Amino acid sequence: MIDEVSRILEGVFQEVARTRDRCEQLAAPADAEDRDLTTADFAALPELLRQQLASGRDLISGVGFIAEPGLLGDVPVWLDWWQNAPDGSFRPLQLDLDPNTSAYSDYTHWEWFTVPRATGGRAVSGPYVDYLCSDEYSLTLALPVYSAGRFIGVAAADVYLRHFENAVMPALQQLPGPACLVNTRGRVVASTDPRHLAGSLLKDPPLGETRSSAAAPAPGGPGPSLLSCGEIPLHLVTGHA
Repeated sequence: MIDEVSRILEGVFQEVARTRDRCEQLAAPADAEDRDLTTADFAALPELLRQQLASGRDLISGVGFIAEPGLLGDVPVWLDWWQNAPDGSFRPLQLDLDPNTSAYSDYTHWEWFTVPRATGGRAVSGPYVDYLCSDEYSLTLALPVYSAGRFIGVAAADVYLRHFENAVMPALQQLPGPACLVNTRGRVVASTDPRHLAGSLLKDPPLGETRSSAAAPAPGGPGPSLLSCGEIPLHLVTGHA
């Protein structure tokens, strides 16, 4: 079960890492020339983003780069985000980012932005209703992007929760008892436990007591079990009241 969850989300993180690497490549000339970055420096990014959506249709619903506010010389805030369209094509997300008219102009409070910026590591945010992009119940996987040693934004990908549940539920249902996957805040991501539905908050999950899959009790065994999903910031919880 743990291996299956890791395999599924590692595939998404690999695509996020490709976005990160491409952004760092595109930012490098400006840093080498000691000039401000602009949106024009990232003009080649959409080609990769469309390729990623085409190859990840079963899971990835959106992908892109979100810049650190104040980074670019020509706009105060900016994102280059592409997503699947209902007709099967790919379209850029068009947002009003004017702070005088838009509720979305400050995206720096979103967990998918704050965690990579603060920790330098991975983030799995959600599930949450993604009012910014799709109005769908979603997960967002994100990585920090750096250029010349400075944080310049995050690379991220969206996964609709219904697609993630379809991918992991067969493995989750093979466990001998009710179980759920939770993020580091205790938010349920997928579940076979009717007491803890996806999106709910697990009360007092013992996340400080996380064990590796080798050291933890077998899922479904006596007492609560909490298994780490390795490098993926999720946990498998069984036997939790």
